[in-house]
Amino acid sequence: MDTFPDLGALSDRELKDLIQQLTEEEQEVSYRRRILHGKIDILRAELVNRLRKKHEAGESLISGADVQQLTDILAGKGMPSEGDVE
Repeated sequence: MDTFPDLGALSDRELKDLIQQLTEEEQEVSYRRRILHGKIDILRAELVNRLRKKHEAGESLISGADVQQLTDILAGKGMPSEGDVE
């Protein structure tokens, strides 16, 4: 549905069907969002574990590239493209 329908032109049945259709669509989107949030949580936990291991091994957690990236962002050069992010 690209545009919102003329509600006055809909019958009661059509209005109820549209409500049902949009409710089902919202539930699908909500489910997908919850799945994505779960995946993000798993990925963040893995990153934290890796950083913790680096710290325990005495490795530097912040590289020169990280500092340069932050400098560029703060200087208003914007976020790097996806190809630039490791």
